[in-house]
Amino acid sequence: MDHIVVGVLAHVDAGKTTLSEAMLYRAGALRHLGRVDHGDAFLDTDAMERRRGITIFSKQALFDCGEHHIALLDTPGHTDFSSEMERTLGVLDYAILVVQAGDSLSGYTETLWRLLARYRVSTFVFVNKMDAPGAGHDRMMGLLRRRLADGCVDCRDRTDSGTLEDIATLDEGAMDDYFEHGSLSDDRLRSLIANRLLFPCFFGSALKLDGVDDLLDGLGTLMRQPQYPEDIAARVFNIAHDEDGNRLTWIKVTGGSLAVKSALPTGSRTETVDQIRRYSGASYTLDQVAPAGAVRALTGLDDTFAGQGLGAEPQARKPVLEPVLSSMLIPGDVDPHQALAALRVLEDEDPMLRVRWVARLGEIHLQLMGEMQLEVIRQIMHDRFGLGVDFGPGDVMYQETIDAPVEGVGHFEPLRHYAEVHLLLEPTRRGSGMSFATACSEDVLDRSWQRLVLTHLREREHLGVLTGSPITDMRITLLTGRGHLKHTEGGDFREATYRAVRQGLMKAASRLLEPWYRFRIELPQAMVGRAMSDVQRMGGHSDPPAIDGDLATLEGEAPVASMRGYAVELGSYTHGRGQLSCTSAGYRDCHDAERVVAEAGYDPTTDLENTPDSVFCAHGAGYAVAWNRVEDFMHVESTMAR
Repeated sequence: MDHIVVGVLAHVDAGKTTLSEAMLYRAGALRHLGRVDHGDAFLDTDAMERRRGITIFSKQALFDCGEHHIALLDTPGHTDFSSEMERTLGVLDYAILVVQAGDSLSGYTETLWRLLARYRVSTFVFVNKMDAPGAGHDRMMGLLRRRLADGCVDCRDRTDSGTLEDIATLDEGAMDDYFEHGSLSDDRLRSLIANRLLFPCFFGSALKLDGVDDLLDGLGTLMRQPQYPEDIAARVFNIAHDEDGNRLTWIKVTGGSLAVKSALPTGSRTETVDQIRRYSGASYTLDQVAPAGAVRALTGLDDTFAGQGLGAEPQARKPVLEPVLSSMLIPGDVDPHQALAALRVLEDEDPMLRVRWVARLGEIHLQLMGEMQLEVIRQIMHDRFGLGVDFGPGDVMYQETIDAPVEGVGHFEPLRHYAEVHLLLEPTRRGSGMSFATACSEDVLDRSWQRLVLTHLREREHLGVLTGSPITDMRITLLTGRGHLKHTEGGDFREATYRAVRQGLMKAASRLLEPWYRFRIELPQAMVGRAMSDVQRMGGHSDPPAIDGDLATLEGEAPVASMRGYAVELGSYTHGRGQLSCTSAGYRDCHDAERVVAEAGYDPTTDLENTPDSVFCAHGAGYAVAWNRVEDFMHVESTMAR
């Protein structure tokens, strides 16, 4: 049998885990049908998930469907845990998007659709809860085609002439086949699905097992295994720890086959695979070999990270979803360093949870997706590590960039040390992140020193000078530098590089950026004017409202800082009839930058961990030179001045 990885995705409460449970039961992988609301669902293996009734961590279940051995990945539906969901997209062969029957699609469902398009994942659609009052097949099909794609076709009866005609219009080759033969082969359908032209739709109620057999039949007939190369390759998509503390590297094998005791380059070293675990729910069996297309958990690897490519597999793309909030740890009676160690473990498992020790303040800061994620982290710290900690109120996570190119100079020359670095800092387009390059001749600075400078640029999160927030949307290029055959050590270039970045930022015209939401508000038509006024007050903008009977939908964008707490306000003035859904819209210029900078009270000249000043040497002793006088003392001529 071939191996196919299928992910189940949905907005929270759409019935994603219930559908997964129903599929496993009807496929014969489960003897008893569990329920999320009863706390006995097969895939809700964590105690917190059972208590809250939501999926927090991605899990795998295995079952056979037709000629396929399927690894089913149940992903979180809550937006606070969307980074966990996005990490799985890079290893999916197919996805099942669960849509809740109703009057509209949630904004998050449309975000999932865009992510599936970005990762080129072939997608089936299951419209759940069709037994709910007001659910209608024709209305839902029209909604799917308007909001998702024209390729959404009801594929429960693939011999129906109307269905075949709808499918044939999607592709010229399919149209020719239909006119010639009066039908479409399964191979043609598989090709259309694999190329994301056809999105088969199924309907039912997962809780009542209605429509589940149709979906399983569609999967068994219409999926095909990708072709894999013979060279060993694997994609890391998750890091976890088992109950005994063993580190698990979750991979999909994307080439060749991976055996126990295989040696894999995982970064700065080569590590050996100790175990290959085949999980289904909370239990696992041990394999000696993992074939191409299989999802497995490996032990023995300590230097892996989510998104990493192993062997011939390239690195994953930069994720779309980014954390927008920050919070400070309140350790209480807990040793902060013990809490920091525990948070580093959680950061290893979730790269979108970013933990930072701020030495000048003696504080631990977290960057995260939302308030519910903070509650979960608090509970994990208690249950898993025995640490009763708390967190301050979440605040918006700002970023900084610059308006124009600038040269930064860093010099580090205490006694018997020497390094000087010149960097070009240039702004890049919004959302591009950080990139690094060198334009320095090897005749000026040896290649090994240049590589070291680039390593130091990449190894840490550099902070801006307005609020001490991370810098972004910038290219930093090594222009020139100097070392000393006798006195230069590796750490000297680290100091010079860090100081050059900060010195350039001190000279630059910096700009504060804030995260924005793309929002969707659904509310009674009579109240849409109030909502539009609120959006303007929050510094956002909206599209003209869409009116459907006595309901209205308002979409637009607004700063995260302004929209915090608006869901409660919306529910209050609409008496519970209004709904708000938000997704990340990236970073924009901060709408009230002066206030934010003033409230931050950040002084970059007193941040000794990120000093912009340089160190020179005279008469056998080192001395500090302020950032605004470094050019008067530097040893290498500025390349920008030529």
